[in-house]
Amino acid sequence: MPRRSHTETPAGRHTKFPDSSTPWRHSMHRSSFLVVTSLLLLAPIAAEAQAEPIVIYVVRHAERADDGPNSGFTGDTSDPPLSESGWARARLIAEMLDDAGVTHVHSTDYVRTRTTGEPTAEAEGVEIESYDPRDLRGFAARLKTMPGRHLVLGHSNTTPQLVEALGGDPVAAIEPMEYDRFYIVTVAGGMVSTVMLRYGEPFEG
Repeated sequence: MPRRSHTETPAGRHTKFPDSSTPWRHSMHRSSFLVVTSLLLLAPIAAEAQAEPIVIYVVRHAERADDGPNSGFTGDTSDPPLSESGWARARLIAEMLDDAGVTHVHSTDYVRTRTTGEPTAEAEGVEIESYDPRDLRGFAARLKTMPGRHLVLGHSNTTPQLVEALGGDPVAAIEPMEYDRFYIVTVAGGMVSTVMLRYGEPFEG
C-alpha cells in the first residue's frame, strides 16, 4: 500500500518528516483517487481529537503558462496565468476536496494562485480571501484560530514556509517545476498533525 508522511507535535513546535518516509503519489486511476480523497477526509482523525479540528490544505499554485524555455508564452511573466496543465491541476484539487467541506479559500494576490483556487471556491460557494505572503507567521497564527477547513494557495517558496509556520517542517524546498505536493495540516487539541501527499502529474526531478 502506498505510504504517506505523517508527523504530530505540540502546537507551536516544528514537526520533522522522518528521512525514511516516502510520500505517496496519487495517480489518475480511480482507485488511487479514492484513496487520496479518503485520506483528505480522514487526516484530521490522526491529530488529537477535539470537537472541531482546524484543517488547512496548503498547496502551491498550479503550472504557469510560461514554464520552460519552449512555452511560447509572450505575456507578462511577472504575473502569468495558468497553462492548460495548470487548469487541469486546479480542477483536480477541487475534485479531490469535493467532500472535504472546505469553508475558506485563501490566495496571494496573483493570477496563478487565485485561478488555482477558483474551481474549489466556485464548487464550495465561497469567496477567495487574499493574504499577504510577506507576513506568513501572522497569517498562520490567524489560521490556527479560524474554525473550519481551509485551502491555501501559495508559491514554491511560501508553501514550505507556511507549513513550517503552522507547526510543520517540510522535507525539502520545492523545485521550480515541482507542482505535485499537497500538505494537510490539522490543528486539534493543542497538537499539530502534518501529512504530505503527492497528486496529479508527477514531478520528474
